[in-house]
Amino acid sequence: MTTLPPFHAAHILVIGDVMLDRYWYGNASRISPEAPVPVVHVQQQMERPGGAANVALNLAALQTQTTLIGLVGDDAHGDTIQTQLRAHYVDCQFTRLAEQPTITKLRVLSRHQQLIRLDFEHSFTLEQSQHIAQQSVDYFSNANAIILSDYGKGTLSDPQAFIQAAKQAQKPIFIDPKGTDFYKYRGATILTPNRSEFEAVVGTCADDETLVRKGEQLRQELALEALLITRSEQGMTLLREKHSAVHLPAHVHDVFDVTGAGDTVIAVLAAARATGCDWLQATALANVAAGLSVTKLGASSVGYDELAYAVNAHRGDQLSLTALSAAVRAAKAKGKIVVLTNGCFDILHAGHVQYLTQARQLGDRLIVAINDDHSVRRLKGKYRPIHSLEQRIAVLNALSCVDWVIPFSSDTPRDLICEIKPDILVKGGDYKVEDIAGSDCVLNQGGQVQILSFVDGCSTTAAVATLMREIEADKR
Repeated sequence: MTTLPPFHAAHILVIGDVMLDRYWYGNASRISPEAPVPVVHVQQQMERPGGAANVALNLAALQTQTTLIGLVGDDAHGDTIQTQLRAHYVDCQFTRLAEQPTITKLRVLSRHQQLIRLDFEHSFTLEQSQHIAQQSVDYFSNANAIILSDYGKGTLSDPQAFIQAAKQAQKPIFIDPKGTDFYKYRGATILTPNRSEFEAVVGTCADDETLVRKGEQLRQELALEALLITRSEQGMTLLREKHSAVHLPAHVHDVFDVTGAGDTVIAVLAAARATGCDWLQATALANVAAGLSVTKLGASSVGYDELAYAVNAHRGDQLSLTALSAAVRAAKAKGKIVVLTNGCFDILHAGHVQYLTQARQLGDRLIVAINDDHSVRRLKGKYRPIHSLEQRIAVLNALSCVDWVIPFSSDTPRDLICEIKPDILVKGGDYKVEDIAGSDCVLNQGGQVQILSFVDGCSTTAAVATLMREIEADKR
């Protein structure tokens, strides 16, 4: 199992444009009689920190020590941001402005489609930005890395003030840039533009060769240690001095919303570098995290457990209990129902497939706990299993109804079940609930135990016994 770096040991300072993201959800089933626009019946509202505050949330979700510096209004929206961030142990060092409101973006959505966005904002002045730069210096000494999250609202009007101070303090500075003037970021450690932002500065790149050539030229002109270009479904391109360009393919997911993906990338990148990862390792982690971020609605964070599972859970691998437990927690946090069943699954037949399909239909995720080779031998005899554990795992992973496969070595999977705590435990046959291994753990935590019937005439043991009898008969 790949272990994530010790994110908790890093202290990251985030400076930038702090804002509140508001979401109103509802049905839009009719057109207004007043104008040709949809009428949204608002049924749900959500508020969460956005902009630089979302970067801080992403760091906190990784269990990283995080300090956030920015400008907010002396108003209820500023209070909301601060309250939510402090609940995630983010150290908020805000300058509260009586004369300006907190930057707020209100999105109205229906059926997961954004219908309109309303922005409430006034750009900050150069004087206010310089005040933030002076305030930030006091926090540099305790930080392992500094992130500038620029959304073009004025907090970072003079980025050189921050860059030069970071250089003097010998701290790496990571910048998510905004606008077409990247030269104001000269001397930073790394910039992380997306492709459209990058091409707005250097011009259209028709192919990878052009992108690398223009990117390397820009990196040298800006005196950057590295340049990371995020390329949506094409992944990422990392450019470094004295190294060949590295193109990382995207981790394929159903893209739901790209909002905030850049915040996730720079948070994971900075946290990984701050804990000793090299550029390639840090970028690989950021790439995995980006793939998770785009599956979520709105600006969102990727948690440590989610990232740990995504890094380790490659289909066909023997999944560790630690990684699986992390995946189950992440799934349950999203309201998913987790089902678990177990067995030897030596020779997969139609009865197995039907049984596993029915088990999967009981919930949203299906775990198959599978006896290892020694366990099968103890249960079935010295000539079993016919197929090795690796082969059995590979076949089970090929089934669309199976989400995760994990081996166990004991005679029963009780300890594993009690550790994972599935919502539903499924067993095939004519068992009594109380006789099923692990049923007590599942029932005690409010789960269910379901018994499914096997398909008549489908049995690996019976099939093997019949074959052996036929072989013996032929010998006679």
